[in-house]
Amino acid sequence: MDLRSELLKSIWYAFTALDVEKSGKVSKSQLKVLSHNLYTVLSIPHDPAALEEHFRDDDDGPVSSQGYMPYLNKYILDKVVEGTFVKENVDELCWTLTAKKNYRPEGKCVLPGKDAFRLWCLFIFLSEDRYPLVMIPDEVEYLLKKICMAMSVELNFVELEDFISQDSIQQNGFTVWAFLEMMNSGKLTRGIAKETISMAIEEVYREIVGDVLKEGYLWKKGQLRRNWTERWFTLRPSTLIYFTSEDRKDRKGNIQLDGNCCVEVLPDRDGKRCMFCLKTLTKTYELSASDTKQRQEWTTAIQTAIRLHVEGKKSLHKDLKLKRREQREQREKRREAKEQELQRLRALQEERERKMAELELLKEAQRQAQALLEQDELRRRQQHEQLQKALEIQLKEAEEARASMQAEMALKEAEAERQRTRIKELEAMQQRLEEALQQEIKARQDEEAFRYAQARLLAEEEEKMKALMSLREEQEEYIQRAQREKQELKQEMESKSRSLEEAQRQLEEVRANRHRVDQDVVAAQRKLRQASTNVKHWNVQMNRLMHPIGPGEKRSSGVGSFSSFRIPSQKDPALRTKQKSDEQDEESKENMESRGGCESDKRLSTNGDMEIP
Repeated sequence: MDLRSELLKSIWYAFTALDVEKSGKVSKSQLKVLSHNLYTVLSIPHDPAALEEHFRDDDDGPVSSQGYMPYLNKYILDKVVEGTFVKENVDELCWTLTAKKNYRPEGKCVLPGKDAFRLWCLFIFLSEDRYPLVMIPDEVEYLLKKICMAMSVELNFVELEDFISQDSIQQNGFTVWAFLEMMNSGKLTRGIAKETISMAIEEVYREIVGDVLKEGYLWKKGQLRRNWTERWFTLRPSTLIYFTSEDRKDRKGNIQLDGNCCVEVLPDRDGKRCMFCLKTLTKTYELSASDTKQRQEWTTAIQTAIRLHVEGKKSLHKDLKLKRREQREQREKRREAKEQELQRLRALQEERERKMAELELLKEAQRQAQALLEQDELRRRQQHEQLQKALEIQLKEAEEARASMQAEMALKEAEAERQRTRIKELEAMQQRLEEALQQEIKARQDEEAFRYAQARLLAEEEEKMKALMSLREEQEEYIQRAQREKQELKQEMESKSRSLEEAQRQLEEVRANRHRVDQDVVAAQRKLRQASTNVKHWNVQMNRLMHPIGPGEKRSSGVGSFSSFRIPSQKDPALRTKQKSDEQDEESKENMESRGGCESDKRLSTNGDMEIP
């Protein structure tokens, strides 16, 4: 049973609750309010325009369920996304509408409103897929056994048989209101506290409707601190969730179950007993149960959850419900086959009895004829010898008729045996044909799945081709843009090359000028040295003339007079001019070399950029 079928069952109760006159139709204003509430609880974006358009006031009058179904399917159920809403809220909305009209417990009520709501949800889950919704007695017995098992009591089959034996239930099955009336009567739960009943109903509700395979306290070893902590675990077909306590308010973690998970029993250690571990691809969770029975139940339940996930089944009890339905159908088929066989055997028995009666009649007629023949023979023995011969001939004919009748009976028996053999062959052939039909149905389903996968792959291939074409267009555009940039860089490189050549030419001119200046400086230095020599010579002569040698005086050496004389080379304006020109030449040379290096670096970087595309 898929999500759409479950929602339709709940919505059907809400629709019938709005049908006050029981005419099969509901006013548009009420359906408008119902649709708006369904939008809210199903977390579907509201579509006010479609709602007003579909339920606008006109002269059409109320809407039947068949008239409401197109809008319900198109604007509500087709937009439902599993996992985006809480189904219990939908059930509570529909229960509120239908309970207000139909649920009126009489006398002392055993069930609180919350328990009645949970039993209503369980009834919807286990009911047959036909309207009006009913639950067959086998499913009612299964549900009551689950509730009694949760309370650890035995089911009162005597009271249950009294309810089932009613004519309306024998003909149509249990309605939800008859089921709630039976539970409210207290006959099945006589002597049990209401709190115990409520806890049992909640446990069965969470197990069947909430897909909870098992719940309870376990000790869990931490992943980091490696200490043991008691947690409340809740197992579902795809996850194992653990909380701080059983009120399930503080959620501590979530373990995803898949085909790569496994459960192993561990020996007792660290002061813990009844240990087992749950291994996933990334972690290993060490757990400890209270006793060996609990450990066995937990390991079996976790293995069942892993098996359901591998088989692609979302609910254990949905699968069990389908299996019970198949078993009932098989029992019904076997019962019908037995009834047909009994009818056939009765017909054969009646045919045989009819033939035996005919044979007895023939025997009786033969005996009467024999008596008549004997009387005639006694009466006419002497007078009618020829008549006696004729009677003997008739007797022989009767014997032959009897033999032929017996042979015919033997043929009839053989024909009946052949008919029985033929019926067995036909039954075997019918079973083989049914198996072939099931195989053909499965093959067609596989073919539809393959066709859907092929269509999806073709769509993905088309999307990839479109993306490839767009990438190719972008690449061509990028190549054109790169070519344009390459041309611009080439032009810029040519202009920079011309600038470099002009700078080199200027550098050569500067070098030539410097060379000339250097020659002038060398000539000036030579003249300066010559002038210094002349000055020295004239100084000596001047000293001689200024200080004539007197009588008895020694001539002072020219070296001492020359050493006291300083050559003002550093203060000479010509020398300073030469030094400044030398410094300027050095700076211009360094500037030109640095500019040439930068131009070469730019040329190299330009060439490198041109090689990148």
